[in-house]
Amino acid sequence: MTVGGGVTKVGTTREVKGEDEMTAGEPSAADDDAWGAEHPPSIVRPFLLTAGRIAGGDSLVPTIPIETQVVATDLGLATLDAFVFDQHRDIITICRQPQSLAEIAAKLRMHLNVIRVLADDLRADGQLALYAPQAESARDATVLRRVIDGLRAIPDSRGAIRER
Repeated sequence: MTVGGGVTKVGTTREVKGEDEMTAGEPSAADDDAWGAEHPPSIVRPFLLTAGRIAGGDSLVPTIPIETQVVATDLGLATLDAFVFDQHRDIITICRQPQSLAEIAAKLRMHLNVIRVLADDLRADGQLALYAPQAESARDATVLRRVIDGLRAIPDSRGAIRER
């Protein structure tokens, strides 16, 4: 739509494609509905969840490492329905089994630093237990070899195992 002076106004109308015009690579309305039913969009912005705090913002408290294992405590599981934010409930639910911070962030599709702040809050309230890896085990060659072998054992997208 052109407005006076030759300026094009963008975003005022929505173009709707018919079913026959949709390409195979574009998501359909049914896909959106299925995703929305399973994962409703969050209307709470990350800075509201963390009250503006950032991971590692307090120089006295070290940042939680990405590989830290997180597991819900009995208290966290008992108070599952009392959380104000759905994200707190989601973290506790996911952490019925030990998960790393990276896994939690990926599963919830949230920024890693937001998960760090929320996990630290839940830990401070006694609802999560955090288990950071020992520094010397990270430098141990046998541990690194086992990690590499484990990664190679994961099939790729074609189902093939990676060779050494």
